[in-house]
Order: sequence, then structure tokens, then C-alpha cells
Amino acid sequence: MRQRALTCLARRDYSRAELHAKLRSDAEDEETLTCLLDRLESEHLLCDQRYANQRINARAARYGDMRLRQELRQRGICESDISAALPEAGDETQRCRTLWEKKFGALPQTQTERAKQLRFLQYRGFSHAAIQAVLRYGEEV
Repeated sequence: MRQRALTCLARRDYSRAELHAKLRSDAEDEETLTCLLDRLESEHLLCDQRYANQRINARAARYGDMRLRQELRQRGICESDISAALPEAGDETQRCRTLWEKKFGALPQTQTERAKQLRFLQYRGFSHAAIQAVLRYGEEV
């Protein structure tokens, strides 16, 4: 079971919860699996904080803080690790503006276009404040 865990971790980082789910079928019992995961953590081979940092760095350009936070929660990352990793993503408004410029590049001319742009940015997990700042910024330029 340890070899399978190391093989998985050699490909990419996993959160503790993800690796637990992946190895559950191979485990003799829950206690053995928990001991293995604890040992991997003590050897610094498994780290939820490192996983959260890498996940945020990889996805921050395309998603807002709310979406990143939700994805990490679903992968079993605790709130303190999420809060510590989110500042590495950078300014949410700037990321929102960059994505908006890449996708649309022009202010909406109709209410339908405005609603489309708002929905797109909301789906990507950007806060209402960031979206409003981007659309107001676009009006000023």
C-alpha cells in the first residue's frame, strides 16, 4: 500500500482526503491507512498546505477566490490552510480584469451582453465587488 501511495504522490500532490479515498480499497483496515497517511505527513511527502498552494497557483488565473475556496474544501483542505494559501493567488480584482479582457475585451452594449459577462465571471467564482470593479473600470477607459 505504501508503494501505491508513493507512486500516486510521484505523479502529483494529493490532499490527505484525496489520497485516503484513493487508497481505501487497498487498505486492510482504516487504522492501517491512517497510520500510513500520518507517516507520509511526518516524512513531508504529504502536505495539505503544499497541495493548497499548488492548486491555487495553477488555477488562480482562471478562477475567483470563492471558486478556489470551494474546490479546496471539496478536496478536504481545512479552512486555515485555504486562508493561508489564498493570498498567493494575488488580487482578485486584477485577475478578474485580466480574464474579462481576454474573454470579452469590450464593454457590453446591451443588457443581454452585460448579463452574459456577469454570469461568466460569477461562474468563475469572482466576488460581486471584483466583477463590479472590472465593469466600472471598463466604463472609465
